[in-house]
Amino acid sequence: MERFFEEISKITKVTENEPMKKHTTFRIGGPARFFAEPSTKEELKALLSESKEFGIAPIVIGRGSNLLVADEGLDTLVISLGERFSEIIVEGNEIYASAGASLSAIAQAALKNSLTGFEFASGIPGSLGGAVYMNAGAYGGEMKDVVVKSFYLDENLCGQECTEHEFSYRKSFYTGKDFIITGAKIVLKEGNAEEIGETMANLAKKRREKQPVTMPSAGSVFKRPEGYFAGALIEEAGLKGCRIGGAEVSTLHAGFIVNAGDATCNDVLKLIEHIQKTIYDKNGVMLETEVKKIG
Repeated sequence: MERFFEEISKITKVTENEPMKKHTTFRIGGPARFFAEPSTKEELKALLSESKEFGIAPIVIGRGSNLLVADEGLDTLVISLGERFSEIIVEGNEIYASAGASLSAIAQAALKNSLTGFEFASGIPGSLGGAVYMNAGAYGGEMKDVVVKSFYLDENLCGQECTEHEFSYRKSFYTGKDFIITGAKIVLKEGNAEEIGETMANLAKKRREKQPVTMPSAGSVFKRPEGYFAGALIEEAGLKGCRIGGAEVSTLHAGFIVNAGDATCNDVLKLIEHIQKTIYDKNGVMLETEVKKIG
């Protein structure tokens, strides 16, 4: 591993034993053996290539908004496509953005250029790559409505394009594949900047009133079960405020689990299991998690 560290350190800055809780919105997770933040596709490919050479399976993450990382940490290389991998280019009514670009930054770029259609994503925490992967959505909009093309590295690290995304609820062409999304092209419509800004402000107000945005969380924990709403089922079961260790079902929105104080990954997993069992026993519905568990 020492030789591997030497080689990848020639490509970009790499840190050892990096606390993953610094890189997840849950503020949970043990240390990553190695942690790198490439700024270009060439650096990303070089890191992946070296990993392949050394027989190491790296983990590629975005901004950690939908991740639950093990308390024991990750004994591998974690590659973060975040702030340093977040180029945004606007040309007419089209926006090209790198995978690490935050959805809020893309929404601001759209606003600045009087482009409408991306307002729904303005308050979703996370990056474009993850949003395309899971067809992220909110307030009636989804990535399928705006993404026309995406770019990725295949298993041979060759650059490819995708135009048929097979988007469905929290799924896409990328689901279950080992491809790495590097960017996407978004097509919007010309609009009125004042109206766009007003819509974004209203959605932000709704989010603040109904979601625990001031507390560490990974967003909605469960996918929407057919014919139901996960949050409503959890609230009806009297689980709002239910707590295990530092993990708590939000008292503001039962679909969220928050880190109410030094929560561990294990606390969250136990609380998820308790919720799933309770809802299954009461309603016969098995809630499926939306949060991605790694390690």
